[in-house]
Amino acid sequence: MVKLRLKRCGRKQRATYRIVAIDVRSRREGRDLRKVGFYDPIKNQTYLNVPAILYFLEKGAQPTETVRDILKQSEVFNELCPNQIKLN
Repeated sequence: MVKLRLKRCGRKQRATYRIVAIDVRSRREGRDLRKVGFYDPIKNQTYLNVPAILYFLEKGAQPTETVRDILKQSEVFNELCPNQIKLN
């Protein structure tokens, strides 16, 4: 199973995160399938590769709670039909 999850980058006390599609059995810093976005909580900046995110969601990838909140703020879920995605 694939999840959309945050992968920590940056230096100490100055974290930034990549939003990645990754196998659920991999650790946080493990090898990702694809980088689909970027999130900086300090500057509150977000970059999303929407076509790649929609592709993984349509294939059944489950976003984590934090990634789900980021996607809701950017209204990515509005581009999917209601029956195409099932969130736990």
